[in-house]
Amino acid sequence: MRRQTPTGGINSAGSSRALRLDPLSLPLSFHAHDVRADGGTRQVELHRERVVLRRAVKGMRMAVNVRVSDFLGVAVRGIDDAQMLVLVHRDPALTIPLGTSTDADEITSAWQMWSDIFGLPQLTEEAPRDPAPRRRRRTAIRGRRPKFLVRRRTGFRLNEASVHRGEREIIARD
Repeated sequence: MRRQTPTGGINSAGSSRALRLDPLSLPLSFHAHDVRADGGTRQVELHRERVVLRRAVKGMRMAVNVRVSDFLGVAVRGIDDAQMLVLVHRDPALTIPLGTSTDADEITSAWQMWSDIFGLPQLTEEAPRDPAPRRRRRTAIRGRRPKFLVRRRTGFRLNEASVHRGEREIIARD
């Protein structure tokens, strides 16, 4: 039987009020907005060492278990007149909201607390980066020889041995 944790934070993520989770009361379990999930929500379980995301997409239920060390850091993002605190992952679909507030001092103190608890850096909002260049695909020529052999030249012998075929006897005379 799984241990049930009460919904963490002052307000749930799906309510109309601002989301504000308490970093000192981990583990937390709450619902967050997810565009691709059925019903538009996903359940997030937040622990000190891991994060479990549960959602259903087209009727298929899934649970994604991610280590906290796999996240890039804790960031503050500006939305309308408020600021949102998020746990940022390399994959934007795995980014998790931690809190929303209009009070700058409250967001700053919560930003520091979440960063200290998870041992992750505080990230500032950056301009969007360009995508990485495409990797080279396999070609017909590449399939002929292994990669490390393509970099090498074929060898040759300096003194090849002479082979006499079809002779019955070799006699050395002066």
